[in-house]
Amino acid sequence: MPDRGGGPTGPRMRAGRPSRRVRTLLMTLGVLAVLGMAFTMFAGFWTDWLWYRSVHYSSVFTTTLWTKIGLFFVFGLLMAAAVGFNIWLAHRLRPPLSAMSMEQQSLDRYRMGIAPYKRWLLLAVTALVGLIAGASAAGQWRTWLMWVNGVPFHQKDPQFHLDVSFYAFDLPWYRFLLGFGFATAILSLIAAALTHYLYGGLRVTSPGARATGAATGHLSVLLGLFVALKAVAYWLDRYGLAVKSSDFKATDNWTGLRYVDANAYLPAKTILFCIAVICALLFFATLWRRTWQLPVIGFGLMVLSAILIGGLYPAIVQKFQVQPNEQAKEAPYVQKNLKATREAYGIDDTKVTEYKGTSTTTDKTKLRDDVDNTASIRIMDPNIVSPTFQQLQQMRNYYAFPTNLDVDRYTKDGKVQDTVIGLRELNLAGIPKNNWINDHFRYTHGYGVVAAKGTEADDQGQPVFTESDLPSRGDLGTYEQRVYYGEKTNTYSIVGGPQKEIDYSDDNGEKLTSYAGKSGVSLSSPINRAAYAVAFNEPQILYSGAIGEGSRILYNRTPKERVEAVAPWLTIDGDAYPAVVDGRIQWIVDAYTTSNGYPYASRTTLGDTTADSLTATNNSRAVVAQQNQVNYIRNSVKATVDAYSGQVKLYQWDTEDPVLKTWMKAFPGTVQPRNAISQDLMDHLRYPQDLFKVQRELLTRYHVTDAQTFLTGSEVWQVPDDPTNKSGDAVPPYYLSMKMPDQSAQTFSLSTTFTPNGRDNLSAFMSVDSEAGSKDYGKIRILKLPTSTTVDGPKQVQSKFNSEQEIAAAIKLLKGGDSEVEYGNLLTVPLDGGLLYAEPVYVRGAGVKYPLLRKVLVTYEGRTVFENTLGEALDKVFGSAGTDTGSSDTGSSDTGTTSPPESSNPTVRQALDDAQKAFEAGQEAMKKGDWTAYGKAQDQLQDALRRAEEAQSKAGGTGGGASPSGSPSPGADASPSPSGSSGPGG
Repeated sequence: MPDRGGGPTGPRMRAGRPSRRVRTLLMTLGVLAVLGMAFTMFAGFWTDWLWYRSVHYSSVFTTTLWTKIGLFFVFGLLMAAAVGFNIWLAHRLRPPLSAMSMEQQSLDRYRMGIAPYKRWLLLAVTALVGLIAGASAAGQWRTWLMWVNGVPFHQKDPQFHLDVSFYAFDLPWYRFLLGFGFATAILSLIAAALTHYLYGGLRVTSPGARATGAATGHLSVLLGLFVALKAVAYWLDRYGLAVKSSDFKATDNWTGLRYVDANAYLPAKTILFCIAVICALLFFATLWRRTWQLPVIGFGLMVLSAILIGGLYPAIVQKFQVQPNEQAKEAPYVQKNLKATREAYGIDDTKVTEYKGTSTTTDKTKLRDDVDNTASIRIMDPNIVSPTFQQLQQMRNYYAFPTNLDVDRYTKDGKVQDTVIGLRELNLAGIPKNNWINDHFRYTHGYGVVAAKGTEADDQGQPVFTESDLPSRGDLGTYEQRVYYGEKTNTYSIVGGPQKEIDYSDDNGEKLTSYAGKSGVSLSSPINRAAYAVAFNEPQILYSGAIGEGSRILYNRTPKERVEAVAPWLTIDGDAYPAVVDGRIQWIVDAYTTSNGYPYASRTTLGDTTADSLTATNNSRAVVAQQNQVNYIRNSVKATVDAYSGQVKLYQWDTEDPVLKTWMKAFPGTVQPRNAISQDLMDHLRYPQDLFKVQRELLTRYHVTDAQTFLTGSEVWQVPDDPTNKSGDAVPPYYLSMKMPDQSAQTFSLSTTFTPNGRDNLSAFMSVDSEAGSKDYGKIRILKLPTSTTVDGPKQVQSKFNSEQEIAAAIKLLKGGDSEVEYGNLLTVPLDGGLLYAEPVYVRGAGVKYPLLRKVLVTYEGRTVFENTLGEALDKVFGSAGTDTGSSDTGSSDTGTTSPPESSNPTVRQALDDAQKAFEAGQEAMKKGDWTAYGKAQDQLQDALRRAEEAQSKAGGTGGGASPSGSPSPGADASPSPSGSSGPGG
């Protein structure tokens, strides 16, 4: 082109363009940015691979990765090819140039604009839809693996008589394929229509035919494919009725066919399938007829049929056939739902027994010994005493215990003892100074187990520790005490290199150590260091001198996190618990296989049914669900995580579960057989809480087996709210060694209560045998209370505790000053036809900011007592010899006074006399409500007991060990309870 500017252009052109140096710099920055993004993606991939290899589950990583890659490319290419082919075909079928209308002149500008870039535009469009489709398909890797590896259930659904595996494994994959087919057909239709319009095959405003014959044929075939897919959808919908959820007044999340489904929707789907096939054929016929008339009529008929046959007809059947006689019509289908739901949730063998709810023994004193044989009542509440463990056994600020401790069983001298247990885990918030070296190199692990008897407290209300101190010592023997993996360990540590770690501290100072395990990933390689520096956004990993030969990085350190990572197809129970097994601390994690495709089984939402008052305050106890809506669940896997090495082991627990067998085919070698579980580990396995909570929620309705009763809703129960707090959340189930009426001996159990729907009285008591080694493990027993009489439920019992005048006065006294009262677990124990309730009461004193057991509430057959120890409370409630059996039975004021014990030491004797007088004065003041006088008397009582203790210590004897029975001081934290008791049972 000639220069029309009238002057030299060189300088102006150079001024308008960046210099070569700037262009080079920009290109360099661009290349570096691309390389940086690429390395960031590589770092994520590489660190994941290294981690899976370090835990010896690299097959999980590779199987998952190759499945995702395969699905991405197969379905991405299919989508890209389908859309690209139809764009190419529409372009090829474009009509020859003809007289230009205004519409075509307008489109011609676009045709001219894209002409040089047609190939690139085609590639861009196909690549875009391919990437989207491939990414969507890659997310279906679980569906693919379950379909290709599915094993039969050997159970058939009652409607179509197909194996359950068809609904659980096959139908979800067919639905994905159908959805992919619809998406392909729609995108191809849109792309082809736009191409035909752009090149004149379709006209909107031009005179003459609106579409060329070629465009008509092409688009008709695509529409025919769409309608054919709709026919397939109608056919699959027939089977989908067996797993369809619907609103039904008998229950939420009803699943399966009802009368209207079997007699209206099912034939309607079949008719619509036939109509859709005919309609699709009419669309295909346009290849020869070149007219839209018949296909449009057929499509209109299909839409009208869908409205009339698929919508209006079922509504008429429901209105005029079902509603006038609903129970008779629905009963057969409800019966199928009852059977399937009970099987799917493992509650079909639940034993429901009628239970009177009132004692059959007139002389209650005979029941005192029966209590000890019936249950080991746990007065150490693991959800209350964590601060006590923290205060008494923390030892260093950089240690901490979980918010909720755990209950396990340990054997000593041949006797099994319910034990409250927790690990002294690392607490980075408590280290002297936070910096990168301290947080990740020096303070790397916790140390030791702390355990206490569940059924006892000492005379100060403190736990009776069976394993304590630092290093821990006690009944558990010798074991590896370092805790590198735990519930509170949520950051990475770098160990084993030149930087030494603080092992623990004692009176001789800090002990140092260096990790000798094989866990974690080696940082010896510069590539590994660079990858982790990027992945953790911590550049110091790349150049820090604290990292050298032998350095290893530990991460993904919580037990649930590790199990979920190595088995991403499992749902993880919310409560992992530690146990000392074969000389190692092992975290035991329960894991579930679930499905959303069990025909006729009603669905439940795991996040809702497993929620209770504990999960409301501690998110770490929430279930880790792969799918929240399920209608089949099995505790199929027991997993362990070594607290020192981090080693993860998966054990097959349910050997009959088809879902687990399917995943074991997909990931061979990841799950060890059940017989690989050692006896020591078996002794600590238990029935999982989250499964129990799901089952109890289902049993509020599905404890009945009769369809008529189910439909009336007269037997619907509910899980009561936790009466010990005001959260309004469900009461958690409790582990307890107890004996149900049909059992001959105590067994470790998990129990809960039910109340009638909308009421607070007790309707049933539920327990499951949780002892993994017992023949009845997993057997659910329900004691059903009569509906003709009322038995107090947990909320009513707690209300009576709080409303009894003397108990209320004593509680008020315990709250004196800055003290706080906390109620422990309200335990329910079936006893001689009645129900015994027991609840520990803790006090956080003004000077001691941790809970101590001060009182025990017990009620039986309407008789309520409030005593210093469980033994005293049981003695009194059953009227044992030497106790007052009158109706005034709450509080220590009914126990009378006790003469001071004899002592040969006159100083001790005088101090005890003073203590007795102060005690009596305090009791008299409490009756009068004179709290000032009572406080003064308590001060005198504490002073007298202190003098007695000092005199006795100097004398070296034991004469001052006993003390008068009475209530603790208002602060409840300064000195022992005057009773001098040593725990339950005296």
